[in-house]
Amino acid sequence: MIVKIRTKGMRLFLPVPVKFMGLAMRWMPERIMEDIRANIPEPYGGLVTKDHILMVLEECLDVIKESKGLEVIHVETGDGTYLSVKL
Repeated sequence: MIVKIRTKGMRLFLPVPVKFMGLAMRWMPERIMEDIRANIPEPYGGLVTKDHILMVLEECLDVIKESKGLEVIHVETGDGTYLSVKL
């Protein structure tokens, strides 16, 4: 996976191996998960846990590897900020 962030004062190119996504999820602080759950409607907020996300990630790992080069996120703002996430 490749993350590219470009602003007026900064350029960031960050290659992230697919295997590290699970590791990053395990290291993610619980505070971040609480912030994510706060933005999800009530009946579904309890379903968003590290264990569920890791389970989905493990199940989808083969599909993610097959979809190499697919741009999942592409955002350009009016001030010139650019964000891209490619598998």
